[in-house]
Amino acid sequence: MSLRNQVQLIAYPNRLGGNLSDLFEIVEAHLGSAIGGLHILPLYPSNADGGFSPLTHKEVDPVYGDWTDVERISSKYDLCLDLTLNHISDDSVEFKDFIQNGYRSEYSELFVHVDQLGEISPDDMAKIHIRKEKEPFREVTFADGTKDRVWCTFTEHQIDLNYNSPRTYALMEDYIRFLTARGVKLFRLDAFGYTTKKIGTSCFLVEPDVYEILRWINGVAAENGAEMLPEVHDHPSYQYAIALHGMRPYGFALPPLLLHALLDADSTYLKQWLRMCPRNQITVLDTHDGICIPDVEGIVPQDKIQDMIHNVSQRSADPILRRSAANVHSVGAIYQLTCTFYDAVKQNDDAYIAARAIQFFAPGIPQVYYVGWLCGTNDTDLMDQTGEARDINRHFYTREEVDAAVLLPVVKRLHKLMQFRSSYPAFDGRFALQYSNDKSVAMCWRKDEYYCELFVDLIFKKSTIRYIDARTQRTLTMKC
Repeated sequence: MSLRNQVQLIAYPNRLGGNLSDLFEIVEAHLGSAIGGLHILPLYPSNADGGFSPLTHKEVDPVYGDWTDVERISSKYDLCLDLTLNHISDDSVEFKDFIQNGYRSEYSELFVHVDQLGEISPDDMAKIHIRKEKEPFREVTFADGTKDRVWCTFTEHQIDLNYNSPRTYALMEDYIRFLTARGVKLFRLDAFGYTTKKIGTSCFLVEPDVYEILRWINGVAAENGAEMLPEVHDHPSYQYAIALHGMRPYGFALPPLLLHALLDADSTYLKQWLRMCPRNQITVLDTHDGICIPDVEGIVPQDKIQDMIHNVSQRSADPILRRSAANVHSVGAIYQLTCTFYDAVKQNDDAYIAARAIQFFAPGIPQVYYVGWLCGTNDTDLMDQTGEARDINRHFYTREEVDAAVLLPVVKRLHKLMQFRSSYPAFDGRFALQYSNDKSVAMCWRKDEYYCELFVDLIFKKSTIRYIDARTQRTLTMKC
Protein backbone atom coordinates (compact mmCIF):
# COMPACT_ATOMS: atom_id res chain seq x y z
CA MET A 1 0.00 0.00 0.00
CA SER A 2 1.41 3.39 -1.02
CA LEU A 3 1.95 6.27 1.36
CA ARG A 4 -0.94 8.61 2.00
CA ASN A 5 -0.37 12.02 0.45
CA GLN A 6 -0.85 13.80 3.76
CA VAL A 7 1.30 15.73 6.21
CA GLN A 8 3.63 13.64 8.35
CA LEU A 9 4.93 14.56 11.80
CA ILE A 10 8.59 13.98 12.73
CA ALA A 11 9.09 13.28 16.44
CA TYR A 12 11.42 11.63 18.90
CA PRO A 13 9.96 8.74 20.90
CA ASN A 14 10.35 10.71 24.15
CA ARG A 15 10.27 14.45 23.44
CA LEU A 16 6.51 14.88 23.12
CA GLY A 17 5.68 13.52 26.54
CA GLY A 18 8.00 10.89 27.92
CA ASN A 19 7.43 7.80 25.78
CA LEU A 20 5.66 6.27 22.78
CA SER A 21 2.34 6.00 24.59
CA ASP A 22 2.43 9.74 25.38
CA LEU A 23 3.39 10.49 21.78
CA PHE A 24 0.40 8.58 20.42
CA GLU A 25 -2.02 10.22 22.85
CA ILE A 26 -0.68 13.72 22.11
CA VAL A 27 -0.98 13.16 18.37
CA GLU A 28 -4.50 11.78 18.74
CA ALA A 29 -5.57 14.67 20.97
CA HIS A 30 -4.07 17.57 19.04
CA LEU A 31 -3.44 16.52 15.43
CA GLY A 32 -5.91 13.80 14.46
CA SER A 33 -6.95 14.35 10.84
CA ALA A 34 -4.24 17.00 10.33
CA ILE A 35 -1.62 14.30 9.63
CA GLY A 36 -1.53 10.95 7.89
CA GLY A 37 1.91 9.75 8.90
CA LEU A 38 4.43 9.77 11.71
CA HIS A 39 8.21 9.55 11.43
CA ILE A 40 9.54 8.41 14.79
CA LEU A 41 13.26 9.07 15.23
CA PRO A 42 15.34 6.14 16.55
CA LEU A 43 13.49 4.17 19.20
CA TYR A 44 16.02 1.33 19.37
CA PRO A 45 18.45 0.66 22.23
CA SER A 46 21.43 2.94 21.57
CA ASN A 47 24.56 4.13 23.34
CA ALA A 48 25.41 7.35 21.44
CA ASP A 49 24.39 10.11 19.02
CA GLY A 50 20.83 10.67 20.22
CA GLY A 51 19.68 7.17 19.29
CA PHE A 52 21.66 6.83 16.05
CA SER A 53 24.02 4.21 17.49
CA PRO A 54 21.60 1.25 17.53
CA LEU A 55 22.50 -2.02 19.21
CA THR A 56 19.82 -3.64 17.05
CA HIS A 57 16.74 -2.68 15.03
CA LYS A 58 14.71 -5.55 16.49
CA GLU A 59 14.14 -4.09 19.95
CA VAL A 60 12.48 -0.97 21.33
CA ASP A 61 14.35 0.74 24.13
CA PRO A 62 12.16 -0.15 27.15
CA VAL A 63 12.42 3.45 28.33
CA TYR A 64 10.20 4.35 25.35
CA GLY A 65 7.81 1.40 25.41
CA ASP A 66 7.56 -1.74 23.30
CA TRP A 67 6.42 -3.03 19.92
CA THR A 68 2.79 -2.92 21.06
CA ASP A 69 3.10 0.88 21.25
CA VAL A 70 4.69 0.96 17.80
CA GLU A 71 1.97 -1.21 16.26
CA ARG A 72 -0.74 0.97 17.79
CA ILE A 73 0.77 3.92 15.94
CA SER A 74 1.26 2.03 12.66
CA SER A 75 -2.35 0.83 12.74
CA LYS A 76 -3.52 4.47 12.55
CA TYR A 77 -0.76 6.36 10.74
CA ASP A 78 1.77 5.68 7.99
CA LEU A 79 4.85 4.84 10.04
CA CYS A 80 8.38 5.86 9.09
CA LEU A 81 11.34 4.54 11.09
CA ASP A 82 15.06 5.00 10.66
CA LEU A 83 17.17 2.22 9.17
CA THR A 84 20.78 2.96 10.04
CA LEU A 85 22.65 1.50 7.10
CA ASN A 86 26.17 2.69 7.79
CA HIS A 87 26.95 1.50 11.28
CA ILE A 88 26.05 -0.48 14.38
CA SER A 89 26.77 0.14 18.06
CA ASP A 90 29.98 -1.09 19.67
CA ASP A 91 27.68 -2.41 22.39
CA SER A 92 25.87 -4.69 19.93
CA VAL A 93 25.97 -8.46 20.24
CA GLU A 94 27.79 -8.63 16.92
CA PHE A 95 30.60 -6.23 17.76
CA LYS A 96 31.14 -7.59 21.28
CA ASP A 97 31.47 -11.08 19.83
CA PHE A 98 34.03 -9.73 17.36
CA ILE A 99 36.05 -8.19 20.21
CA GLN A 100 35.90 -11.45 22.15
CA ASN A 101 36.79 -13.79 19.29
CA GLY A 102 38.61 -11.62 16.76
CA TYR A 103 38.70 -12.98 13.22
CA ARG A 104 37.23 -16.27 14.46
CA SER A 105 33.97 -14.43 15.20
CA GLU A 106 31.07 -15.25 12.89
CA TYR A 107 30.47 -11.49 12.72
CA SER A 108 34.01 -10.50 11.77
CA GLU A 109 33.06 -9.76 8.15
CA LEU A 110 30.42 -7.23 9.26
CA PHE A 111 33.12 -4.65 9.97
CA VAL A 112 35.61 -2.75 7.82
CA HIS A 113 39.15 -3.82 8.74
CA VAL A 114 41.22 -0.75 7.92
CA ASP A 115 44.61 -2.47 7.95
CA GLN A 116 43.43 -4.89 5.24
CA LEU A 117 42.66 -2.05 2.82
CA GLY A 118 46.30 -1.49 1.89
CA GLU A 119 48.36 1.67 2.27
CA ILE A 120 46.39 4.86 2.89
CA SER A 121 48.52 7.84 1.85
CA PRO A 122 48.14 11.42 3.13
CA ASP A 123 46.58 12.27 -0.22
CA ASP A 124 44.05 9.45 0.25
CA MET A 125 43.27 10.75 3.74
CA ALA A 126 42.69 14.26 2.43
CA LYS A 127 39.94 12.97 0.14
CA ILE A 128 37.96 11.12 2.81
CA HIS A 129 34.72 12.80 3.85
CA ILE A 130 34.58 12.81 7.66
CA ARG A 131 32.13 13.81 10.39
CA LYS A 132 34.34 14.24 13.45
CA GLU A 133 37.58 15.97 14.38
CA LYS A 134 39.81 12.95 13.79
CA GLU A 135 40.48 10.28 11.21
CA PRO A 136 37.55 7.89 10.73
CA PHE A 137 39.25 4.89 12.31
CA ARG A 138 39.25 3.30 15.75
CA GLU A 139 41.79 0.94 17.26
CA VAL A 140 40.30 -2.09 19.02
CA THR A 141 41.95 -4.59 21.35
CA PHE A 142 40.76 -8.19 21.19
CA ALA A 143 40.38 -10.49 24.17
CA ASP A 144 43.70 -12.17 23.33
CA GLY A 145 45.52 -8.82 23.43
CA THR A 146 45.98 -8.36 19.67
CA LYS A 147 44.87 -5.15 18.00
CA ASP A 148 43.14 -4.05 14.82
CA ARG A 149 41.59 -0.91 13.36
CA VAL A 150 37.98 -0.65 12.23
CA TRP A 151 36.26 2.12 10.26
CA CYS A 152 34.34 4.51 12.47
CA THR A 153 32.86 7.53 10.65
CA PHE A 154 30.86 9.08 13.47
CA THR A 155 31.40 8.64 17.23
CA GLU A 156 33.71 5.97 18.62
CA HIS A 157 30.60 3.97 19.53
CA GLN A 158 29.31 3.74 15.94
CA ILE A 159 31.17 1.04 14.03
CA ASP A 160 30.81 1.13 10.24
CA LEU A 161 29.41 -1.91 8.43
CA ASN A 162 31.13 -3.63 5.53
CA TYR A 163 29.06 -3.63 2.34
CA ASN A 164 31.50 -5.95 0.62
CA SER A 165 30.21 -8.74 2.86
CA PRO A 166 27.04 -10.82 2.32
CA ARG A 167 26.60 -10.82 6.12
CA THR A 168 25.85 -7.09 6.10
CA TYR A 169 23.14 -7.54 3.47
CA ALA A 170 21.67 -10.46 5.42
CA LEU A 171 21.55 -8.31 8.57
CA MET A 172 19.76 -5.48 6.78
CA GLU A 173 17.27 -7.85 5.15
CA ASP A 174 16.49 -9.32 8.55
CA TYR A 175 15.88 -5.83 9.98
CA ILE A 176 13.63 -4.80 7.06
CA ARG A 177 11.48 -7.92 7.25
CA PHE A 178 11.13 -7.57 11.02
CA LEU A 179 10.15 -3.89 10.91
CA THR A 180 7.72 -4.10 7.99
CA ALA A 181 5.93 -6.90 9.88
CA ARG A 182 5.27 -4.27 12.56
CA GLY A 183 3.77 -1.80 10.14
CA VAL A 184 6.66 0.30 8.85
CA LYS A 185 5.79 1.80 5.44
CA LEU A 186 8.75 4.13 4.95
CA PHE A 187 12.39 3.72 5.95
CA ARG A 188 14.57 6.77 6.36
CA LEU A 189 18.03 5.55 5.36
CA ASP A 190 20.35 7.27 7.80
CA ALA A 191 23.94 7.97 6.75
CA PHE A 192 23.72 5.72 3.69
CA GLY A 193 26.24 7.86 1.80
CA TYR A 194 29.08 6.64 4.01
CA THR A 195 28.57 2.97 3.12
CA THR A 196 30.98 3.16 0.17
CA LYS A 197 34.57 2.60 1.32
CA LYS A 198 37.03 2.83 -1.57
CA ILE A 199 40.51 4.20 -0.86
CA GLY A 200 41.46 6.95 -3.30
CA THR A 201 37.93 8.40 -3.25
CA SER A 202 35.94 10.50 -0.76
CA CYS A 203 34.47 7.23 0.59
CA PHE A 204 31.17 9.13 0.50
CA LEU A 205 28.48 8.66 -2.15
CA VAL A 206 30.92 6.80 -4.39
CA GLU A 207 29.18 6.14 -7.70
CA PRO A 208 27.96 3.73 -8.95
CA ASP A 209 28.60 1.67 -5.80
CA VAL A 210 26.19 3.66 -3.66
CA TYR A 211 23.29 3.13 -6.09
CA GLU A 212 23.99 -0.59 -6.26
CA ILE A 213 23.61 -0.78 -2.47
CA LEU A 214 20.48 1.37 -2.55
CA ARG A 215 18.94 -0.62 -5.39
CA TRP A 216 19.28 -3.83 -3.38
CA ILE A 217 17.91 -2.26 -0.19
CA ASN A 218 15.00 -0.72 -2.10
CA GLY A 219 14.19 -4.07 -3.68
CA VAL A 220 13.98 -5.82 -0.32
CA ALA A 221 11.77 -3.04 1.04
CA ALA A 222 9.45 -3.19 -1.97
CA GLU A 223 9.06 -6.95 -1.54
CA ASN A 224 7.83 -6.21 1.97
CA GLY A 225 5.49 -3.33 1.08
CA ALA A 226 7.68 -0.41 2.13
CA GLU A 227 9.41 2.55 0.47
CA MET A 228 12.84 4.05 0.97
CA LEU A 229 13.81 7.63 1.86
CA PRO A 230 17.62 7.94 1.54
CA GLU A 231 18.95 10.78 3.68
CA VAL A 232 21.86 12.75 2.27
CA HIS A 233 23.01 16.34 2.54
CA ASP A 234 25.09 17.27 -0.49
CA HIS A 235 24.75 18.81 -3.93
CA PRO A 236 21.06 18.74 -4.99
CA SER A 237 21.84 16.58 -8.01
CA TYR A 238 21.98 13.58 -5.65
CA GLN A 239 18.29 14.03 -4.86
CA TYR A 240 17.46 13.84 -8.57
CA ALA A 241 19.57 10.70 -8.87
CA ILE A 242 17.73 9.09 -5.95
CA ALA A 243 14.40 9.88 -7.61
CA LEU A 244 15.60 8.41 -10.91
CA HIS A 245 16.51 5.21 -9.07
CA GLY A 246 12.90 4.82 -7.92
CA MET A 247 13.16 6.05 -4.33
CA ARG A 248 11.83 9.09 -2.51
CA PRO A 249 14.37 11.92 -2.23
CA TYR A 250 14.38 14.64 0.40
CA GLY A 251 13.60 18.21 -0.67
CA PHE A 252 16.45 19.48 1.51
CA ALA A 253 17.00 22.48 -0.76
CA LEU A 254 13.65 23.95 0.29
CA PRO A 255 14.58 25.29 3.79
CA PRO A 256 17.50 27.52 2.66
CA LEU A 257 15.57 28.47 -0.49
CA LEU A 258 12.63 29.63 1.61
CA LEU A 259 14.86 31.49 4.03
CA HIS A 260 16.47 33.37 1.16
CA ALA A 261 13.06 34.08 -0.42
CA LEU A 262 11.50 35.35 2.81
CA LEU A 263 14.48 37.29 4.15
CA ASP A 264 15.26 38.94 0.79
CA ALA A 265 11.68 39.03 -0.57
CA ASP A 266 12.96 37.35 -3.74
CA SER A 267 11.28 34.28 -5.27
CA THR A 268 13.60 33.89 -8.27
CA TYR A 269 15.59 30.86 -7.13
CA LEU A 270 12.74 29.25 -5.24
CA LYS A 271 10.58 29.22 -8.37
CA GLN A 272 13.40 27.85 -10.49
CA TRP A 273 13.66 24.93 -8.08
CA LEU A 274 9.88 24.40 -7.92
CA ARG A 275 9.76 23.98 -11.71
CA MET A 276 12.19 21.06 -11.68
CA CYS A 277 12.25 19.47 -8.21
CA PRO A 278 11.44 15.73 -7.98
CA ARG A 279 7.69 15.23 -7.76
CA ASN A 280 7.96 12.20 -5.47
CA GLN A 281 10.04 13.97 -2.82
CA ILE A 282 9.52 14.35 0.92
CA THR A 283 9.71 18.02 1.91
CA VAL A 284 10.91 19.46 5.21
CA LEU A 285 11.68 22.85 6.69
CA ASP A 286 13.26 21.51 9.86
CA THR A 287 14.49 18.18 11.21
CA HIS A 288 16.52 16.93 14.18
CA ASP A 289 19.59 18.15 12.26
CA GLY A 290 20.40 21.72 11.36
CA ILE A 291 19.49 23.71 8.25
CA CYS A 292 21.91 22.29 5.69
CA ILE A 293 23.75 24.48 3.22
CA PRO A 294 25.22 22.03 0.65
CA ASP A 295 21.69 21.14 -0.48
CA VAL A 296 21.21 24.55 -2.08
CA GLU A 297 24.64 24.95 -3.64
CA GLY A 298 24.32 25.31 -7.40
CA ILE A 299 20.74 26.55 -7.03
CA VAL A 300 21.36 29.87 -5.27
CA PRO A 301 24.43 32.03 -6.06
CA GLN A 302 27.18 31.82 -3.47
CA ASP A 303 26.89 35.47 -2.42
CA LYS A 304 23.17 35.03 -1.75
CA ILE A 305 23.89 31.91 0.30
CA GLN A 306 26.45 33.80 2.36
CA ASP A 307 23.98 36.64 2.96
CA MET A 308 21.39 34.14 4.19
CA ILE A 309 23.96 32.41 6.43
CA HIS A 310 25.01 35.73 7.93
CA ASN A 311 21.39 36.72 8.57
CA VAL A 312 20.34 33.44 10.22
CA SER A 313 23.62 33.01 12.14
CA GLN A 314 22.71 36.03 14.24
CA ARG A 315 19.91 33.93 15.77
CA SER A 316 21.56 30.51 15.86
CA ALA A 317 24.23 28.56 17.68
CA ASP A 318 27.65 27.78 16.26
CA PRO A 319 27.36 26.19 12.81
CA ILE A 320 28.42 22.64 12.01
CA LEU A 321 31.49 22.71 9.73
CA ARG A 322 32.95 20.42 7.10
CA ARG A 323 36.34 18.97 7.97
CA SER A 324 39.21 17.10 6.34
CA ALA A 325 40.54 13.71 7.44
CA ALA A 326 44.05 14.87 6.51
CA ASN A 327 43.86 17.89 8.82
CA VAL A 328 41.37 17.17 11.55
CA HIS A 329 41.65 20.67 12.99
CA SER A 330 40.90 22.44 9.73
CA VAL A 331 37.84 24.68 9.58
CA GLY A 332 35.84 23.96 6.48
CA ALA A 333 32.81 25.52 4.89
CA ILE A 334 29.54 25.70 6.82
CA TYR A 335 27.60 22.43 6.69
CA GLN A 336 24.60 23.15 8.93
CA LEU A 337 23.05 26.12 10.68
CA THR A 338 21.72 25.18 14.12
CA CYS A 339 18.47 27.00 14.76
CA THR A 340 14.74 26.38 14.93
CA PHE A 341 12.99 27.43 11.75
CA TYR A 342 10.68 29.73 13.72
CA ASP A 343 13.74 31.59 15.04
CA ALA A 344 15.32 31.55 11.59
CA VAL A 345 12.42 33.68 10.30
CA LYS A 346 12.78 35.99 13.33
CA GLN A 347 9.68 34.57 15.10
CA ASN A 348 7.57 36.37 12.51
CA ASP A 349 4.25 34.48 12.51
CA ASP A 350 3.26 35.55 9.01
CA ALA A 351 6.65 34.63 7.56
CA TYR A 352 6.56 31.26 9.28
CA ILE A 353 3.06 30.46 8.01
CA ALA A 354 4.07 31.60 4.52
CA ALA A 355 7.00 29.16 4.63
CA ARG A 356 4.71 26.30 5.67
CA ALA A 357 2.12 27.19 3.04
CA ILE A 358 4.77 27.09 0.31
CA GLN A 359 6.09 23.81 1.67
CA PHE A 360 2.59 22.27 1.67
CA PHE A 361 1.91 23.39 -1.91
CA ALA A 362 5.32 22.27 -3.20
CA PRO A 363 5.40 18.87 -4.93
CA GLY A 364 5.86 15.95 -2.56
CA ILE A 365 4.69 14.77 0.85
CA PRO A 366 5.39 17.37 3.58
CA GLN A 367 6.89 16.50 6.94
CA VAL A 368 6.65 18.82 9.96
CA TYR A 369 9.19 18.44 12.77
CA TYR A 370 7.66 18.39 16.24
CA VAL A 371 9.41 21.61 17.34
CA GLY A 372 8.21 23.25 14.13
CA TRP A 373 4.64 22.04 14.74
CA LEU A 374 4.65 23.87 18.10
CA CYS A 375 6.58 26.87 16.70
CA GLY A 376 9.34 26.25 19.21
CA THR A 377 12.19 28.64 19.86
CA ASN A 378 15.87 27.93 20.43
CA ASP A 379 16.49 25.80 23.53
CA THR A 380 19.88 27.18 24.53
CA ASP A 381 19.63 25.64 28.00
CA LEU A 382 19.47 22.12 26.56
CA MET A 383 22.28 22.92 24.14
CA ASP A 384 24.49 24.24 26.94
CA GLN A 385 23.66 21.24 29.10
CA THR A 386 24.60 18.63 26.50
CA GLY A 387 27.25 20.51 24.52
CA GLU A 388 25.52 19.43 21.29
CA ALA A 389 24.78 22.43 19.06
CA ARG A 390 21.87 20.70 17.31
CA ASP A 391 20.09 20.21 20.65
CA ILE A 392 19.06 23.86 20.31
CA ASN A 393 16.24 22.45 18.14
CA ARG A 394 15.48 19.28 20.15
CA HIS A 395 13.42 20.47 23.09
CA PHE A 396 11.82 18.00 25.50
CA TYR A 397 8.12 18.96 25.68
CA THR A 398 6.05 17.88 28.66
CA ARG A 399 2.39 17.17 28.00
CA GLU A 400 1.59 20.44 29.82
CA GLU A 401 3.90 22.37 27.49
CA VAL A 402 2.20 20.81 24.47
CA ASP A 403 -1.24 21.69 25.82
CA ALA A 404 -0.12 25.32 26.22
CA ALA A 405 1.67 25.55 22.84
CA VAL A 406 -1.32 24.34 20.79
CA LEU A 407 -3.27 27.37 22.03
CA LEU A 408 -0.81 29.83 20.49
CA PRO A 409 -2.36 31.72 17.54
CA VAL A 410 0.47 30.79 15.17
CA VAL A 411 0.16 27.10 16.07
CA LYS A 412 -3.59 27.26 15.44
CA ARG A 413 -2.93 28.82 12.03
CA LEU A 414 -0.47 26.06 11.20
CA HIS A 415 -2.94 23.38 12.33
CA LYS A 416 -5.60 24.77 10.00
CA LEU A 417 -3.10 24.71 7.14
CA MET A 418 -2.08 21.13 7.95
CA GLN A 419 -5.73 20.05 7.96
CA PHE A 420 -6.30 21.62 4.55
CA ARG A 421 -3.18 19.99 3.06
CA SER A 422 -4.10 16.57 4.44
CA SER A 423 -7.74 16.62 3.35
CA TYR A 424 -8.15 18.57 0.10
CA PRO A 425 -8.26 16.11 -2.86
CA ALA A 426 -6.56 18.38 -5.41
CA PHE A 427 -3.14 17.57 -3.94
CA ASP A 428 -3.45 14.11 -5.51
CA GLY A 429 -3.64 15.75 -8.93
CA ARG A 430 -1.39 18.00 -11.03
CA PHE A 431 0.92 20.72 -9.76
CA ALA A 432 1.53 23.97 -11.64
CA LEU A 433 3.63 27.00 -10.92
CA GLN A 434 1.66 30.14 -11.83
CA TYR A 435 2.91 33.48 -13.03
CA SER A 436 3.96 35.93 -10.32
CA ASN A 437 6.53 38.67 -9.99
CA ASP A 438 9.83 38.17 -8.18
CA LYS A 439 8.35 39.44 -4.91
CA SER A 440 5.70 36.72 -4.72
CA VAL A 441 4.98 33.03 -5.27
CA ALA A 442 1.86 31.52 -6.85
CA MET A 443 1.15 27.83 -7.42
CA CYS A 444 -1.83 25.54 -7.76
CA TRP A 445 -3.12 21.96 -7.76
CA ARG A 446 -5.98 20.48 -9.77
CA LYS A 447 -7.74 17.12 -9.76
CA ASP A 448 -11.12 16.68 -11.48
CA GLU A 449 -13.47 19.28 -10.00
CA TYR A 450 -11.06 20.13 -7.18
CA TYR A 451 -8.80 23.13 -7.56
CA CYS A 452 -6.73 25.16 -5.08
CA GLU A 453 -4.16 27.90 -5.49
CA LEU A 454 -1.76 29.65 -3.13
CA PHE A 455 -0.49 33.20 -3.43
CA VAL A 456 2.25 34.48 -1.11
CA ASP A 457 3.33 38.10 -0.95
CA LEU A 458 6.97 37.93 0.13
CA ILE A 459 7.17 41.61 1.03
CA PHE A 460 4.28 41.60 3.51
CA LYS A 461 4.53 37.84 4.24
CA LYS A 462 0.83 37.31 3.58
CA SER A 463 -0.53 34.02 2.27
CA THR A 464 -3.91 33.37 0.69
CA ILE A 465 -5.49 30.13 -0.53
CA ARG A 466 -8.37 30.04 -2.99
CA TYR A 467 -10.12 26.74 -3.54
CA ILE A 468 -13.30 25.23 -4.99
CA ASP A 469 -15.71 23.72 -2.54
CA ALA A 470 -16.85 20.52 -4.23
CA ARG A 471 -20.22 20.48 -2.49
CA THR A 472 -21.30 24.01 -3.44
CA GLN A 473 -18.99 24.56 -6.45
CA ARG A 474 -18.19 27.96 -4.96
CA THR A 475 -14.70 29.44 -4.91
CA LEU A 476 -13.72 30.13 -1.31
CA THR A 477 -10.83 32.13 0.11
CA MET A 478 -8.76 31.21 3.14
CA LYS A 479 -6.34 33.63 4.76
CA CYS A 480 -3.51 31.55 6.15
